[in-house]
Amino acid sequence: MTRKDGPVLIELDETDAPGPDTAPPVPEAGHEPPTQGAAMQTMANLAARPASRLGRWFWRLFGALLTFGLTLWAWDALNALIARNVVLGYIALGLTIAFLLICLAIILREWAAFARLRRIDGVKAAARLALANSDLAAARQVTSQLRALYRGRPEMEWGLERLKERAADVLDADAQLGLAEHTLLEPLDAQARREIESAARQVATVTAIVPLALADVFAALTANLRMIRRIAEVYGGRGGVLGSWRLARTVLTHLVATGAVAVGDDVISAIAGGGVVSRLSRRFGEGIINGALTARVGVAAMEVCRPLPFLQATRPSVTGLVQRALSGLFGGTRDG
Repeated sequence: MTRKDGPVLIELDETDAPGPDTAPPVPEAGHEPPTQGAAMQTMANLAARPASRLGRWFWRLFGALLTFGLTLWAWDALNALIARNVVLGYIALGLTIAFLLICLAIILREWAAFARLRRIDGVKAAARLALANSDLAAARQVTSQLRALYRGRPEMEWGLERLKERAADVLDADAQLGLAEHTLLEPLDAQARREIESAARQVATVTAIVPLALADVFAALTANLRMIRRIAEVYGGRGGVLGSWRLARTVLTHLVATGAVAVGDDVISAIAGGGVVSRLSRRFGEGIINGALTARVGVAAMEVCRPLPFLQATRPSVTGLVQRALSGLFGGTRDG
């Protein structure tokens, strides 16, 4: 007969039992988990998230129904007002027509912005094809397209004149496009780098100073969208609202797909120096990481908006951009 008051033995599966070798390390006193740039990663994931087909159809049908309903309401309201008071009715009709003309102008501007972005994409594709085939005639055609793209900009007159004088003497496709890059794009690269440094400084400052939970995400989103739009304008894109959003999605989708929005303390060490990292607070560390990720987004935007790939010019360094942007802002940054 089995005793009911004896000890009960419960066997554990040894494979599931935690041991000292599998236990997570105990954090050292005074040290916090490494910063990961949560604001920039959240912003990038939100902006690069693809919309579902069902969601797109929902918003299209919602917009069509809303437009149809507003049109019927405006028609009935105008007819009723004209029947009640002819003068007021025609004043309302004139205001409605003026509003519709403004909407048409906005649509045309957005269409022109998309057309200009496609034009830049076409120039870049033609340049890559000319380089791949070492085609001098195609390279000269790309040079002519670049001159047409930047004609009418006062700050580009000197570069355009110099390119026109020297282009006929260059008999190599690589040298032809290199000359165009040196005379036309290097000054624009400098402007784009200044935009990147300004955006990185703004994002880093807001992250380090503002303690609100979503303030850093909002600041990162607005600063990056404004930076991408200004970089597009620097290179001649002149993107509208929809064009700028398309560019932002293109840039951020590329960064998310390549894992370029995941960085750690090695970036801080490269920027601020290993001895300073241990003395930085977590908010300052997050600020530096978000600033570095903003600079990375800016470099990707340069590659997307630039009408030529980087040939003889050096691709901007994220570390150098952040060092110049945060010089004097945090104690550990230095010029570079």
